Amino acid sequence: MSEKQIGVGIIGCGRIFDLHMLGYQDRNDASVVAISDISEEKMRKRSEEYQIPKFYKDYRELITDHSIDLVEILTPHHLHREMALEALAKGKHVSLQKPPAINVREMDEITAAADKAGLVLRVYENFIFYPPVVKAKSLLDEGSIGEPLNIRMRTLSGKGGWEVPLEAWAWRVDEKTCGGGPFVFDDGYHKFSMAFYLLGDVEKVFAWMEELPLGEGRSVDAPSICIWKYREGKKFGSIDFTWAYNMFIQSNYYAADDRIEITGTDGVIWVTRGHGNMLSIPALLLYREGKLTAFTDLEVDWGVSFRDCTRHLLDCLATGQKPHLTPAEGRRVLQFALAATTSAREHREVYLDEIA
Repeated sequence: MSEKQIGVGIIGCGRIFDLHMLGYQDRNDASVVAISDISEEKMRKRSEEYQIPKFYKDYRELITDHSIDLVEILTPHHLHREMALEALAKGKHVSLQKPPAINVREMDEITAAADKAGLVLRVYENFIFYPPVVKAKSLLDEGSIGEPLNIRMRTLSGKGGWEVPLEAWAWRVDEKTCGGGPFVFDDGYHKFSMAFYLLGDVEKVFAWMEELPLGEGRSVDAPSICIWKYREGKKFGSIDFTWAYNMFIQSNYYAADDRIEITGTDGVIWVTRGHGNMLSIPALLLYREGKLTAFTDLEVDWGVSFRDCTRHLLDCLATGQKPHLTPAEGRRVLQFALAATTSAREHREVYLDEIA
């Protein structure tokens, strides 16, 4: 890109908007110049709070704004395809909230449009920028635990943290608008992204998914468990999703607690927190040669992952590098999430390559 300041437009002013704004603070090379949301009240509030000069109730007006170079799409998943295609057609780079689409065909269509236009398309995945996870990846690459053998991940959701509006819950528990369940498909996309980032490509998955009723014919996909085999080496992984709806979870964000354990031939790495802080211990631990090392110099606020994810994109736009998640990476994680839901529905192991 040229040396001029990058003009940014954001579509969607919901809960996560504040965290996306973190990456634009203290940047001289980019500025959010316009926002769009169907709620004029939300737009006015965001506009005043962040001194954003323009807001449009119709997102199509935003993507035709000539001052905008990059469009961030923070809307329900079923709207991603249409909005991304229209933004790309107007010559805008696109940062697309995860999951990027509700099926692989939609993702391929968006990617093809970006390739044809010669524009940047990236899937916004903040978890791989969370400092304890970044450091864990560095330790793995350094061989700190030898040859990795297994990764175990846990997501425990409860009550507390953010107050999530009813309308935000409604579209997440409707497969037509979400693309899958709120745990395995929606939040799971984050966790499957980390599974790829930390240990590589996945070959196949098997999953069991139960349902807990919400009323009015709606339910959530928990408790659930997924297991998978990596494509290279003798490596396996697993994740369980639990909704303990009566349990209070200490969190400044979503009422969720995330943990990762990676075992290798020579040691173990633990990431002990994500959204929440149930354990109140260092966020990253390394066990090797009988010694436990705690990493206490890391930024552990979950919001930092959003800041660094956005900064990464701006840096890549300035240097011409490809930002993560690339369309290919985003597609592969989407296949993973869809393979898990397919496995649970069809009661069989599913190869990611089957999902097309």
